[in-house]
Amino acid sequence: MKSALATGKQRTTKEIEDQEIKRSPRDPGDEPQESSESLISKLLGRLSGLKAKLIIPYLILTLLTAMIGTFIVTRLVASSVRERFFNQLDAVSEIAADGIVRKEQDHLADLRLMAFTEGVPEAFLSEDGSRLQDILWPLALNNEVEVVSAVNLDGREIITLAQDPVSGRYGVYEGTDFSSYEIVSKILSSDVDQLGDKYAGLLNTRFGPYLYTSAPVKDETNELIGVLMVGTRLDTLLGLINEEAFAQILVILDADGNLLTSTFAHAEEEKEIFELTQSSIPNSGEAETKEINIGENSYQAKYSHLEVRKRPVGILGVALRSNYVVTAEGTSRNTFGVIFSLATLAVIIIGYLLSQSIAKPILKLRSVSKAVAEGDLNQRTGFKRSDEIGDLAAVFDLMTFRLRKRTAQAARLYAETLERNEELAKANARLQSTQQQLIQSEKLAATGQLTAGIVHDVKNPLAVIKGLAEELQEEVLLSTEATEQLKTIQDNANRANKIITDLLKFARQATPAMKRQNFCETIRTSSRLTDYLARKGKVEVVIETPDDPVMVTYDATQIEQVLVNLFQNAIQAMPDGGKLTVQLMREDKGIVLRVQDVGVGIPEENLRRIFDPFFTTKSEGEGTGLGLSVSYGIVAKHRGRINVKSQPGKGTVFIIKLPYDQPLPRGTGE
Repeated sequence: MKSALATGKQRTTKEIEDQEIKRSPRDPGDEPQESSESLISKLLGRLSGLKAKLIIPYLILTLLTAMIGTFIVTRLVASSVRERFFNQLDAVSEIAADGIVRKEQDHLADLRLMAFTEGVPEAFLSEDGSRLQDILWPLALNNEVEVVSAVNLDGREIITLAQDPVSGRYGVYEGTDFSSYEIVSKILSSDVDQLGDKYAGLLNTRFGPYLYTSAPVKDETNELIGVLMVGTRLDTLLGLINEEAFAQILVILDADGNLLTSTFAHAEEEKEIFELTQSSIPNSGEAETKEINIGENSYQAKYSHLEVRKRPVGILGVALRSNYVVTAEGTSRNTFGVIFSLATLAVIIIGYLLSQSIAKPILKLRSVSKAVAEGDLNQRTGFKRSDEIGDLAAVFDLMTFRLRKRTAQAARLYAETLERNEELAKANARLQSTQQQLIQSEKLAATGQLTAGIVHDVKNPLAVIKGLAEELQEEVLLSTEATEQLKTIQDNANRANKIITDLLKFARQATPAMKRQNFCETIRTSSRLTDYLARKGKVEVVIETPDDPVMVTYDATQIEQVLVNLFQNAIQAMPDGGKLTVQLMREDKGIVLRVQDVGVGIPEENLRRIFDPFFTTKSEGEGTGLGLSVSYGIVAKHRGRINVKSQPGKGTVFIIKLPYDQPLPRGTGE
């Protein structure tokens, strides 16, 4: 058997040597007088030579350059610069219309937030303007709402909060009759269109022209109790749209074609230039583009129906300077020059690369041959070519093949060993993490059961104390001092009952109401809730989130509770001020949230107990030790993990990992 294998190896080497001998050039005296090769074989052989490889690429490159250049010039000359100008005008008009629609969608989001805020329906029923002001003013300020109005069932204004465009302060107004406005009257008459029970329109109010959106407000029995409206000044809206659309002039007209607002500085002086009749815009779409002259400048203007919620509410106009056409023609000439210059440069570069492709392999072979002559057999040319240089490199590589093969095999085995060790380390780390989570869950469960039992036994005596105190207060013969003391007993019993109720909530945490939503919004909401504490503690809060929404399935209320608790702990850990960094990142299967401070840190001996119930490092009276325990339970119910790393004197970082998707309860419709 051994002899047969040796013979096989010898044959393989012999075959390779025979092939190399056949490829090597023959002596001219050995050539036969008459060649037996066909003309096709000779042609193919010449095409694989060095001369062919130098000539053919240049020929192909020249043909391609000529064809591409001809195509580009034909396209540019045949295309109409004016047509491109009007296409841009159309695009600017569409961008402007989309910007208004997006603002209306922001209005709807603000209305949903305000209408479902606790206390709003009750304030509508009692027409309590002061209560509505207290509830709506923080929401309007945080969401940058410029005007919000609450209207009763008679169409009369309960209260309006309107922001001054100069000072930014909100003024309070009452008593205006909105019943004649369509966006109010339709809701009061319970009209519903194809998009629902919300309406939008352009209103020229005492504060100026606004884009308003209205929505009904209903009580617990789903009965209509009023109308809520939010609006944005048209001047502000045009400013935002102009930054995105890059138009020279943007105008908004009312339904009769009268100018409401414009980005042109002297719009009032040139008012008649922008106004037009409603009949000039057909119902089917856009009007014809017309030319307008303002001073020494000529513009092309285009007017179209301004539709919000699929209903025309006014007219939107955009205008671009006509000298764009001249500029575009000059740009086309410059384009031609750049294209042909680049083509010439490409020919020069490719010629240089072709010359290098011949000289560089020869120099490489010389260098490798010297290294092999000095005893370094782990050398390889690395050439894979079908010409004469490739033949020479193949013969050279044959000498060092066996040694390289053995070295590669040893390296592969070593790499596999390292990979397996790394996998074992990761598996061990996951196992330890799972064990710690199980231990923490058992602690929380045991504490919850103990707390539930204690709460049940304490609430009954408190109820007896509270009841007896109330009955004794009704006695007529009691002195004033005794009555006050009984009132003190009752108040303290109520306070103790509230504390016991909070402990019961900890023991019986609610099931998360899962909903797919933007996690970035929850971070910003939590930051706003702790903004006062941060400013008071001289803490700079830096939030780093992706530019696009990060959609995750979770309970926003419970996660806000976790984040607010972490933010408060971080602020309290920096008594002299500092920097709080909140960083949101994506992973393959979920998100990672890092909450990092530069505070006093946590001693290493306390890190393992940081999530235990009733364990706290704060001073007496500053905390109950339940915050991180509750946070741990909330994250666990979201199928996530929360970890902590800390260095005393340098700071602490909490790391929360949550999956993108959660199992939703049946019947949610999600």
